Amino acid sequence: MFKKLPGDQVTGLVTTTPDTAVVFRPAVVRTPAIITIVIFVWRVLAGLVRMVWRHPIATAVLAIPAAVTWLYGWRVALLVVWLPVSVLLPWALFDRATFNAWIGWRLLAFWRLAWMYRRHWHAVMTISGLARHAGGRDYVPHLVAVRCTSWADLVTVNMLTGQAVKDWADRIEHLAHGFGATSCRVSVTRAGRLLLTFPRRDPLAVPLPALPLPEAVSVGPVEIGIREDGRPWRLKVHGTHVLAAGATGAGKGSILWSVIRALIPAVWTGVAELWGLDPKLMELSFGRPLFTRYAASPADCADLLDEAVERMQKRAEKFAGVQRDHVPTVEDPFVLVIVDEVAFLTAYQSDRALKQRISAALATLTTQGRAVGFGVLAALQDPRKDVLTIRNLFPDKIALRLDESEQVDMVLGDGARDRGALADHISSVPQEGAGVAYVRLEASPDPIRVRAAYVSDADIRDMVALFQMEEAA
Repeated sequence: MFKKLPGDQVTGLVTTTPDTAVVFRPAVVRTPAIITIVIFVWRVLAGLVRMVWRHPIATAVLAIPAAVTWLYGWRVALLVVWLPVSVLLPWALFDRATFNAWIGWRLLAFWRLAWMYRRHWHAVMTISGLARHAGGRDYVPHLVAVRCTSWADLVTVNMLTGQAVKDWADRIEHLAHGFGATSCRVSVTRAGRLLLTFPRRDPLAVPLPALPLPEAVSVGPVEIGIREDGRPWRLKVHGTHVLAAGATGAGKGSILWSVIRALIPAVWTGVAELWGLDPKLMELSFGRPLFTRYAASPADCADLLDEAVERMQKRAEKFAGVQRDHVPTVEDPFVLVIVDEVAFLTAYQSDRALKQRISAALATLTTQGRAVGFGVLAALQDPRKDVLTIRNLFPDKIALRLDESEQVDMVLGDGARDRGALADHISSVPQEGAGVAYVRLEASPDPIRVRAAYVSDADIRDMVALFQMEEAA
């Protein structure tokens, strides 16, 4: 019926009707049983070695009692287990931090790997669309390792060949709910490898009281709060410009006053000056004596900004050909211009002439002020481009609670929300969400979650009284 070609098998050709296309049925090669057994044993041994290498403590906790019970009986095994427990239990009770660092988090990582991630991995990858079926085979991203910290699980994953980070960033909600977490963040560790962060609890749920006044004189980075990993949040204000965007009640005042509080020693010694623009008359007016220059009305704000530009240009002429970086001194102090609601002076200003003066002065300061020791710290409610046209002139941006998901990328840059900066999901309850924000550090494009300390009215009054006493002395 068919002409036999070299290498073809006529029995491998199947057809039923003349209209049916010829189907080539591949020949079945039977694998010898010994090869199947060798492959199975090799995989078991490789898995055991890999488990011992990655989880030595968890493996020892399970293997040693089992081996002793098998060899010497349960009485000896009970004694062997009791001896280390009698040492580890007091360690865990009286020095929990070091116990968790050496043993606790490793045991938890082993448990989370076995019970949560390895158990549900294939199903979550398939349903979320990250697994692929090609050539009759299922391809699933490889789960490399799981590490636990005090607040999150850090899951290392090898992507499938041909996948992109965006494929995972678009599915962070699928991953979070699939593994029982409230959120998920995606970051790149190296080519083809990702780090997925699944929070187990919220370390920023409790408001942070005002930080004590620093003892050392410094213009930054200044400590104004804590990061989600428990480390201090230090904000760079000298040599940059900062824009804090957030809805009403999001905690912009916490950031402004925490920065002011951290710079008080530098203001006392004269190596820093605070210039305040307070068009709402409801925020910076509480600490008016702390500011070297203060303005509230639009006309006064325009005059203050023009004065800042004039001083900045004079200093630039002084530094020209002499130095490129600013070092704060009493003669040439660091000047931080703080604007409470910048949109009121730019987008919502009815006087067109004042609006142009203010916009031009802010643009000049943000483009030329960093090198000569002039910085701008501005607060904003609406981050749209038509509200603040010079938004991109602020190198450092802070995204507090925002009303819309699109605003996150407006503040932190394209793709920030896909990487886990869910600023639109921050709680509107002040006790839970005020001061909570997402920022991008210079060392990494991945956003981190932070919370600024809350500076109350009483803290501001005490700070003003102490400042006035120091000035009088």
